[in-house]
Amino acid sequence: MRDRIPNPCRLLIVGINPGRLTEEVDAPFAYPGNRFWPALEAAGITPHRVHADKGLRDDDATMLADLGIGFTNLVNRMTPRASDLTREELRDGGERLRGVVVKHRPKALMFAGIGAYRDAYRRPKATRGLQPETIEGVPVWVVGNPSGLNAHESVASLAESYGEVWEATGS
Repeated sequence: MRDRIPNPCRLLIVGINPGRLTEEVDAPFAYPGNRFWPALEAAGITPHRVHADKGLRDDDATMLADLGIGFTNLVNRMTPRASDLTREELRDGGERLRGVVVKHRPKALMFAGIGAYRDAYRRPKATRGLQPETIEGVPVWVVGNPSGLNAHESVASLAESYGEVWEATGS
């Protein structure tokens, strides 16, 4: 999946890596069972639910860009599961992300997955929420992974954390 980063970028959402459908349709969080889009809508960030399983519609891509929401991944290699990635790939992706942040200067970063964040930045004790460290001066938030494989999260819990990040970025 290619990066989708508007200028200006209010919130850069960092996924772990693309799954098969995301790679196929070039749209973030494309798998229909993923809770990302329902949670973004439930948080009041988007005015309606985006359905990305066939790719982003032009009007949805425009709406997201107008809101200042961008997307990238730590690792660009498609795998069936994020657990198929190596720590080295995650760490290399963390370094690549620094360059993305320098280039686009988002107001905030939101990592969708604590395990990948811990590995990428060698912060094994990181917890969810606002991190004490920044990336190139940009505040970092870590939220739960919205994958249907993550039984620890619900649409409601994800929406709560997404809303918190969104409010913190201002308008």
